Amino acid sequence: MNKTLDLLVNRASCRVFKNKKIPAGVLNKLLEAGVHAPTGGNLQPWSIIKIEKPAAKARLARLCEDQKFMASAPLNLVFCMDFHRLKRWAALETAPFSADAAVRPFWIAFQDTLICAQNICTAADALGLGSVYIGPVFDRLTDIRKMCRLPKGVIPVVAVTLGYPAVRPAPRRRLGAAVVVHSEVYRSIPGKELLAAFEEKYKNSRTAVNAKDLKTIEKVCKAVHGVRFAGRCLAEIKARGYINRAQLYFGLHYRADRMLASNTRMIKALRAAGLTCFK
Repeated sequence: MNKTLDLLVNRASCRVFKNKKIPAGVLNKLLEAGVHAPTGGNLQPWSIIKIEKPAAKARLARLCEDQKFMASAPLNLVFCMDFHRLKRWAALETAPFSADAAVRPFWIAFQDTLICAQNICTAADALGLGSVYIGPVFDRLTDIRKMCRLPKGVIPVVAVTLGYPAVRPAPRRRLGAAVVVHSEVYRSIPGKELLAAFEEKYKNSRTAVNAKDLKTIEKVCKAVHGVRFAGRCLAEIKARGYINRAQLYFGLHYRADRMLASNTRMIKALRAAGLTCFK
C-alpha cells in the first residue's frame, strides 16, 4: 500500500506516551504541515497555542475532563479559530470586515481550523509520533480563553496531544464505505442493514446493567423524549439484560440531556468571545 494511504487507514488515537521530548526540528515540520493546510480564500483563520510547560499541561488536562495523559505527554496544541488577526489586518488596511459577525465565515473558519489540526496529526504519524484529539476544549472555551489569554475573536475549537507512543495503538473498526458513501443522492439505509453495520463495527459491545446506570438513562430519556420513551428504553434494556452501544453513548457517555442543556451556555460563551453572529 502507498505509505500515505497506509498512515491514513491505520492511524489510531494514542494516549500513552514515552517520556521523550519532541525535537525542535520535528516540531517545526509538524507546524509547517499545519501552516500549509487547505484554507478558504487562503485566509488561514486559525492560530495554534503550544502548551509545553508542566503546570500549563496539568491545568489544561484538568479543564479537559481531567485527562491525565495530557499532563504527561510532551506537547499539547490548542487549535483556535482566529478572527482577531484578520480583523486587525482589515483595520490596518482600512478594509471592511464582518467575519466575526456572520455565520458563513464562522462555518468556514471552523472547517479550516480542523483541517489544519488533521494535517498536523497526519504529519505526526509520518514522523513516528502518536496523537489524539481532545474534544472537551470547546466545552471549556471560556476557561481556556482565560488560560491562553486569547483576545476577542479567538475561539478554541479542539486540542491535539502529541508525543512518541509508548505502545503503538491498533486502529478501531469503522463503518464501511457501503454505509457512509452515497451515490448522487442520499440513501436512507434500511433498519436491519444499519443495525448489522453497527453490530459489525462494535462486535457485540455490551455493558452490564446496574441500578445507577439505569437511573441515569431513565433521567436522560425523560429529559429528551419524555416519560413514555424512558419506560420503553428501560423495558428493552431489562428484557435484553444489557445496555447496547447506542444507549451507552447517548444515555451515559455523550449524554443527550447535557448536549441540549449546554446550548445556551455555549452560545453565550461564543458571544462573549466576540462572535456576534450568535444572537
